[in-house]
Amino acid sequence: MSHIVIVGAGQAGAAMAAKLRALGFGGTVTLIGEESVPPYQRPPLSKKYLLGELAEERLYLRPESFYAENGIELRLSDTAIAIDRADRRIIAGGEAIGYDHLALTTGAVPRRLSGALGGELAGVHVVRTLADVDAMAPAFRPGARALIVGGGYIGLEAAAVAASRGLSVTLTEATPRILGRVAAPETAAYFRDLHRARGVDLREGTGLTRLLGDTRVRGAELGDGTELELDLVIVGIGVTPATELAETAGLRVENGIAVDAMGRTSDPLIWAAGDCTSLPYRGARIRLESVQNAIDQAEAVAANMLGAETPYLPQPWFWSDQYDVKLQIAGLNTGYDRVVLRPGARAGSVSHWYFAGATLLAVDAMNDPRAYMIAKRLIEAGRSPDAARIADPATDLKGLIAA
Repeated sequence: MSHIVIVGAGQAGAAMAAKLRALGFGGTVTLIGEESVPPYQRPPLSKKYLLGELAEERLYLRPESFYAENGIELRLSDTAIAIDRADRRIIAGGEAIGYDHLALTTGAVPRRLSGALGGELAGVHVVRTLADVDAMAPAFRPGARALIVGGGYIGLEAAAVAASRGLSVTLTEATPRILGRVAAPETAAYFRDLHRARGVDLREGTGLTRLLGDTRVRGAELGDGTELELDLVIVGIGVTPATELAETAGLRVENGIAVDAMGRTSDPLIWAAGDCTSLPYRGARIRLESVQNAIDQAEAVAANMLGAETPYLPQPWFWSDQYDVKLQIAGLNTGYDRVVLRPGARAGSVSHWYFAGATLLAVDAMNDPRAYMIAKRLIEAGRSPDAARIADPATDLKGLIAA
């Protein structure tokens, strides 16, 4: 093996390239990215970066010099448009680049509002890239009127930043409650109260009928008949895996680029990692949108490219920062049938423990890092403490690990 090409210069692509060198791979590594800047962190974009608390250079995962120093050819502002599997070539930047192994770390793209809803008007933004956030930053001024469409974590984080900057914020969620797909009603209630206490006009069960304006958004009509005057709109209605390149190449796609436990696609010379993939997990196939998974899966794939043949076993964890609250999530709550609440040691801290029968599946910990870390260790060890002990504030959580 002499040439590994990685398409997608985000968290997964950068981690994979670095890991290949760390593992001693001496061949050529080419990392292709569509953006004009080196690989960077995305989570701080809509938080500290938008708030002006973090300079662009501090977003970079590594100094740009790292790539040259480690013999990684970093091709920026370059788009891969096709894969020639027969001749093992990737078509990008007007040329054909040969590969021995190819890795797709193409990430995900944000869902946008349709043109019929007014999604093409100026002043309507999504939150995914550095350019997205730079485009909306001038509108983030005290007193500006913002509509956030979508009550998932992306929308809630955008609402928190906007409210913190002194904007007048309305958040609309078409389904009956915020966080409907990803969290229990108890966690949704916690964040509903948090946002309303900070002045956010949070409307659940209320969809967007249309945006108003000729070329620039100036207002919105909601499903309950309300008309709002607006200066900007932020759309946070989820993402879709970036699979077009894989699909046109005839690779198997199943809610993401389908990979096996090693990270191989349906072509044994093509691998994938990160948000663009669907992977096997406990007898099912899932897609994990998280920094942790992007890094861990990419590093596992790098090792497997070099012959490790070690299955990647994800241990999901996530986080969200809203105002002065840090939410930490361990595990996946799919299939839970009850939620156990445990108050934290200080005001405003609480954890929600998800059970399916007697089995602990996941935890949401709000400003309670101790509960999060202990739950994470229990879940990863496959251990399920008695729910009644969890609910009892007198129980020493640390003792659950020793038990």
